[in-house]
Amino acid sequence: MSTLFHIFNSIQNTLFPWLEEALDPLSEKEQKFVQVLSVMDLETHMKAYRWKGKGRKRKNRLSMAKAFVAKAIYNFETTDILIDYLRGCKNTRRLCGWENPWQVPSKSTFSRAFAQFSEGNLTQDIHQAMVKEHCGEKLAGHISRDSTAIAAREKPAKKKSDDSVAQPKRKPGRPRKGEVVAPKPPKRLDLQPTRSLEDNLKDLPTQCDVGTKKNSKGYKESWTGYKLHLDCIDGDIPVSTILTSASLHDSQAAIPLSQMSQERITNLYDLMDSAYDAPQIHSFSKNLGHKPIIDHNPRRGEKIYMDPATKARFAQRSSAERVNSYLKDNYGGRNIRVKGAAKVMTHLMFGIIAITATQLFRLLE
Repeated sequence: MSTLFHIFNSIQNTLFPWLEEALDPLSEKEQKFVQVLSVMDLETHMKAYRWKGKGRKRKNRLSMAKAFVAKAIYNFETTDILIDYLRGCKNTRRLCGWENPWQVPSKSTFSRAFAQFSEGNLTQDIHQAMVKEHCGEKLAGHISRDSTAIAAREKPAKKKSDDSVAQPKRKPGRPRKGEVVAPKPPKRLDLQPTRSLEDNLKDLPTQCDVGTKKNSKGYKESWTGYKLHLDCIDGDIPVSTILTSASLHDSQAAIPLSQMSQERITNLYDLMDSAYDAPQIHSFSKNLGHKPIIDHNPRRGEKIYMDPATKARFAQRSSAERVNSYLKDNYGGRNIRVKGAAKVMTHLMFGIIAITATQLFRLLE
């Protein structure tokens, strides 16, 4: 945290006064924008997107990446709104790197840059570097794990049926004498602990489809799109994210999330709701040296309640719910206008990056 404290002091005591001399007085949103950019270290991650001297020279990708951060912070619904704002707001435009309104690129140029950022996993790399640098050496008490529905404006993918692999249905009960019954394929949860993070991520479905879950009142609700799985530590700081199809059950992403978080931070407790109550998840968490606290899922049996001390610690899991709320209400989580898992993830990650930086600075205030 010493590096972050140094950045915080430099911004508050040096950078803000200097910027206000060169620009108009900075609004609260503009100050947050400057703080987020200072922690992202964008220049380090933009080397792959620089013009290589072949073909027509590209517009400055660094400035456009900053603009997409501003889009998340200001919660703009569309790129058109972002462009109009940049052309009219001198402060934000100059902070992105454009001196004059006519220098702001067109919508199509922004779209091409966004596609390149999505293909290169720019936002995921930035977020991983931020977490490792500012949270990696600090012992985190709890990881709170949760998922949230991400509604998208695209048609759900049709389910593919492989007739060559499908086995003929047989009558229930004991097999007949001499009948050979094909063994059931192993479950994903049984395979995940034996595979690497990369293999587990490749195995998770990412196409747009329809998801269904119960809301807080117990009623089922459905949406078309995706599901964002999230790990947060104390202080409402997101450390790991995975985007999957909306229909994927929460438990299927728990072990890959644990593997991802294990590479970035060190924590003591894993807090999860009853959707994650599976013996494979309990066992994997313990093998990592963590203490799993998972709400019991009775599954038509008798509910097992936590003791008061465990219940009090489990209450910390609300941090994941708060981060999901921040993302949807203030950082563009409800404004999905792009199509495809890669682009949707990039859009969401600009918001996650802004939340991460904001929460890191909030710990120093």
